[in-house]
Amino acid sequence: MSDQIKNAIEEEVMDTLVTETYDASAIQVLEGLEAVRKRPGMYIGSTGPKGLHHLVYEIVDNSIDEALAGYCSHIEVEILPDNIITVRDNGRGIPVGINEQQGLPAVTVVLTVLHAGGKFGGSGYKVSGGLHGVGSSVVNALSEWFEVEVSQNGHIHHQRFERGNIVTDLKVIGDTEETGTFIKFKADSEIFTETTVYEYEVLQRRLREQAFLNAGLSITLTDKRDPENIIEENFCYEGGIKSFVDYINTSRGLTPVADDIMHFTTVSGDRSAEVSISYNDGYNEIILSFANGVRTIDGGTHENGFKTALTRVFNEYGRKFKLLKDNDKNLSGDDVREGLTAVISVKLTEAEFEGQTKGKLGNTEMQTIVSKMMYEKLMTYFEENPSVAKAIFNKALDASRAREAARKARDSARRKSALEGNSLPGKLADCIDKNPENTEIFIVEGDSAGGSAKEGRDNRIQAILPLWGKMLNVEKARIDKVIGNDKLTPVVTALGTGIGEEFNIEKLRYHKIVIMADADVDGQHIRTLLLTFFFRYMRDLIDGGCIYIAQPPLFKVSKGKRHEYAFSDEQRDKFLEEMGQNCDVQRYKGLGEMDPEQLWETTMDPATRTMLRVTLEDAMEADETFSILMGDKVEPRREFIEKNAKYVQNLDI
Repeated sequence: MSDQIKNAIEEEVMDTLVTETYDASAIQVLEGLEAVRKRPGMYIGSTGPKGLHHLVYEIVDNSIDEALAGYCSHIEVEILPDNIITVRDNGRGIPVGINEQQGLPAVTVVLTVLHAGGKFGGSGYKVSGGLHGVGSSVVNALSEWFEVEVSQNGHIHHQRFERGNIVTDLKVIGDTEETGTFIKFKADSEIFTETTVYEYEVLQRRLREQAFLNAGLSITLTDKRDPENIIEENFCYEGGIKSFVDYINTSRGLTPVADDIMHFTTVSGDRSAEVSISYNDGYNEIILSFANGVRTIDGGTHENGFKTALTRVFNEYGRKFKLLKDNDKNLSGDDVREGLTAVISVKLTEAEFEGQTKGKLGNTEMQTIVSKMMYEKLMTYFEENPSVAKAIFNKALDASRAREAARKARDSARRKSALEGNSLPGKLADCIDKNPENTEIFIVEGDSAGGSAKEGRDNRIQAILPLWGKMLNVEKARIDKVIGNDKLTPVVTALGTGIGEEFNIEKLRYHKIVIMADADVDGQHIRTLLLTFFFRYMRDLIDGGCIYIAQPPLFKVSKGKRHEYAFSDEQRDKFLEEMGQNCDVQRYKGLGEMDPEQLWETTMDPATRTMLRVTLEDAMEADETFSILMGDKVEPRREFIEKNAKYVQNLDI
């Protein structure tokens, strides 16, 4: 083990979280491995791409647990041809002695029995992310084949399984002075029917994250599927989550309000917490929280403790040093978190997560521990660094003033609507049916296309709202500018949900919201601006599956009485080949070129149209993408476009 790893462990006081004994007797069995193949979604979430990648996470997390325990300094992950995965670590190795309860080698028990592992009896691991103990056995059950090699006690032990069943007994295949575990598996295409192809970027993001969370741990990812283009990256960050905050700001092109990244740690018995925070010139908050290395996407007690203490410190500091006047209101949580980038990481025994997906931490004591640490250490930091504190505080004050201006703008809009006696936008062509479950609204680029859509629609269930002029980029604006914007106000009013703090999805007037823009660069820009707006201020509409993107055709191919609409160059060429030569090919430059009948037939008729539903599988990735594409900094945007240009098809310039 390297000196850096040892030092990191000592600094985290990890010796209080580690026990001495880890052998065959440490493995306990709770129940068998039945029903995993029958109901895989119960254990890995889904059998789609997300579940496929989850297999890798489960195996890597076991190696991470060894690192948390202080026995592993390097993890190697490889994607081999045919999408075979290998994971190697230099930890202690899964115990190979006989487990008395099962009469089998402990490694066999771990890989074939559900809820078997060293994480239940308290003698294997004190800190672990995989507290459910189902990871390795579930991956084995859902693999076409699965092999394990354990280097331990001077020997290399090997065993093979197929679809969870033992194919060979555990046997010694060689000698070694090293220790560790090597696992190799191929996901079962009978289970993962959608795809068994791993996305490098998905694994890259997860492994980089784990390297940030475990200071000094080295993780290597190698993609060998293309022999002529082997990709290899190593992730190792001595700065830990402090480096994580810096990476987030840098990758998104965010400029820090102060150069220093604040980093606070505390230890309370067998529990520890650390937080790194920085403020930038943006208007959105980024808070990533983790418990025992597991991302808690739904927050939990540790995140609640952080937020409560942060707001308390700002208000008490502001009163103490007269930055808040006697007649000023207290700053809200939203005010003090504007432009915040924060990473929260806690480690504890017996972590209580909600569900197998571990999306929310439930241990109440962590709220007290994190809150106490944040209050004491952030207050001390502010008092010792008054210039930094003032710069950050002024940003929060600006946010508070903008929020108050937004409230006044909302009140003014309500009064104006009441006086006019009509709260709906003038350009909205509403539908007859008032049941939101039956209705849909098309947000259409331009008056010309809006006119065709109004004439061609089914006015019983379809409403049309034309947009015109340049739309506000909400990534670069505070909420007061958003609420007062004449291009966005009609959208908010037509949907009926309100915005920001007042958003209420129960008031949504249409359950399908369709963005209909031209199939060119300007249309792409309008779609992105609208999606950014929905993501930042009406996120529940996306999470609820209410946002769609219309797919207008690019070509009309005609010959005689036959005509076909093509949505790509390839489809156009296919129709040309089928229909022979001398075809008439019409290229649609915009929606306005279609007459109402064509627009209905190709883009709006529920019986024949194609629409894309907007989903956010990974909210963190989506947040990062919007920040890069719509932010102020050019360089991150250029890098993103260069990296992803190969995935763009049919770009019309």
